Amino acid sequence: MGFKCGIVGLPNVGKSTLFNALTETQAAQAANYPFCTIEPNIGNVAVPDARLDKLASIASSQKIIPTQLAFVDIAGLVRGASKGEGLGNQFLGNIREVDAIVHVLRCFEDDDIQHVENKVDPVADAETVETELLLSDLESLEKRVPAFAKKATSGDKEAKAAASVLGQALELLRAGKPARLTEPKDPEEERLLKQAQLLTTKPVLYVCNVEEGNAANGNAHSEAVFARAKAEGAQAVIVSAAIESELVGMDAEERMMFLEEMGLHETGLARVIRAGYELLHLLTFFTVGPKEARAWTVHKGASAPEAAGEIHSDFQKGFIRAETIAYDDYVALGGEAKAREAGKLRAEGKAYIVHDGDVMHFLHS
Repeated sequence: MGFKCGIVGLPNVGKSTLFNALTETQAAQAANYPFCTIEPNIGNVAVPDARLDKLASIASSQKIIPTQLAFVDIAGLVRGASKGEGLGNQFLGNIREVDAIVHVLRCFEDDDIQHVENKVDPVADAETVETELLLSDLESLEKRVPAFAKKATSGDKEAKAAASVLGQALELLRAGKPARLTEPKDPEEERLLKQAQLLTTKPVLYVCNVEEGNAANGNAHSEAVFARAKAEGAQAVIVSAAIESELVGMDAEERMMFLEEMGLHETGLARVIRAGYELLHLLTFFTVGPKEARAWTVHKGASAPEAAGEIHSDFQKGFIRAETIAYDDYVALGGEAKAREAGKLRAEGKAYIVHDGDVMHFLHS
């Protein structure tokens, strides 16, 4: 299971430059003018995980297959998008298709790169995008909530639940707050809220695009963004799109040397992925053998049969049990055979909840 993150922001904040660097392609044209990205470009990125390499080394696996993360580079938004300004309708439609919003904010000064608002103010930029998403959701719910409320008077239970949870979301939107702050009271309301496909229910990761010299510690602009993220329960990371672009084409050793010179310990991609995992409540489990070592992604709280289903739907349908070894035990004991001898291989049933780093083998009918 992968997940899809839409890279959004105002024009000329570094979205396409970051996308190109993250996917190590030049699929998105990076240019210094608005709307250079018209059709959303999609890039699948291997999720870096040092644990996978370690497991493959121990098991002498012939192949290493990391899990994938999809980035979608979406056209730049301008004020009035909710009313169709610029490429507004297309922008909003593309956002509906992603699991999370990676909101790139310009946190650097450069007189050679124009800003659509003619000033560098990342918090104001964030508010511009959030407002357009909010207005779009507001228009949608002001039509739907009265219809559900009317239908609920006839005794329709689903309409009553929809009127309740979407009515709560509507009140939040009217107060200028995102619908993600809505609190469904039961799984049915959760389902109906998700089904509504509101833009402001998408989790948000702010990416502060800073100058190379501020890549390690950020600057005053990024500090303001982090404060905003904390206040609204979002995530934020610091990235220099310029540095990420320079890393493209370097081998692993060159990258490490370059990052150390810049005072960095990892790439921007690694920071974005880690924050994205936390944002979407995801975890990784592994399958390991002589043919291949592979990473898989599931949501936190997933059961063993659900994890089996990520490999093949038949594994979930015919699930019998999962042989499970904690990553630390697998590494400390030097592989499956010794973990089994030491009693660290556990037979887990349908009720088992998968833990991050579990090394699993599924038995099925």
